[in-house]
Amino acid sequence: MKPAAPLALPVALLLLVGAAPVVQARTTPRTSLPVYRPVVVSRLPHDPAAFTEGFELAGGVLYEGTGLEGQSGVRRVALDSGKPMQMRTPPVAGVFGEGVSVLNGQLFELTWQSGLAFVYDAATLKETGRFRYDGEGWGLTNDGTQLIMSDGSDTLTWRDPLTFAIKKSVKVTAQGMPVTNLNELEYAGGWVWANIWLTTKIARIDPKTGKVTAWLDVSELSREAASDTQKAGRTPTFDDVPNGVAYNKARGTLLLTGKRWPTVFEVRVPGLAAGQ
Repeated sequence: MKPAAPLALPVALLLLVGAAPVVQARTTPRTSLPVYRPVVVSRLPHDPAAFTEGFELAGGVLYEGTGLEGQSGVRRVALDSGKPMQMRTPPVAGVFGEGVSVLNGQLFELTWQSGLAFVYDAATLKETGRFRYDGEGWGLTNDGTQLIMSDGSDTLTWRDPLTFAIKKSVKVTAQGMPVTNLNELEYAGGWVWANIWLTTKIARIDPKTGKVTAWLDVSELSREAASDTQKAGRTPTFDDVPNGVAYNKARGTLLLTGKRWPTVFEVRVPGLAAGQ
């Protein structure tokens, strides 16, 4: 999501994501949620023209979904160079691409308002199927068995990868308040990580309860990306926001980027270790 006029996020959400002091590896008092600042271990190139909507590392290949009508698509990206090895536009013209996830050798791609999910062979990007769903499509990930989807609301929905049927859903809350605008998703370390659209916060969510257990503050990464964008001769816009979380399971790190960012940041965060 989504090119539009800037939205005013609910005051309650803004208070929640900004309420706790930033820490590296220790938690804040019991009455507040911990807020972590990621530690950058490497910087990798990213296509500065990519309006990133989906981001996932599988089999050593970075899979990326891009948005905007006429610019949407899926791609297999070389992690070290940031260059697409293979690209595919949506099988239906005029759709706005959204979240992607790889499960059982298949690459799934959501669309924003078209109610269509496309399925591709992950190795060739050849279409192998498609599904219809109600509502909007935003973020997508998987827990190794089922797909997990967001739609811009405070709800995460688990779907069967063979039928796209809804298996369960949970409401996401932080200290009892609903958390909406759940965007790009990643499943890592037993948690669901979700970019919160138009903020520099990533929520770490307990998939069983829907409760946010911590926030990841990526404001420093966002400022660096904006500065590098300006140095390259383009003025960042309000929607060049953080949106891209991929898990490097072999290294126990997260790969973070944003829409039209020139960089992928490999970071370490508390509680994630290799092999989880």
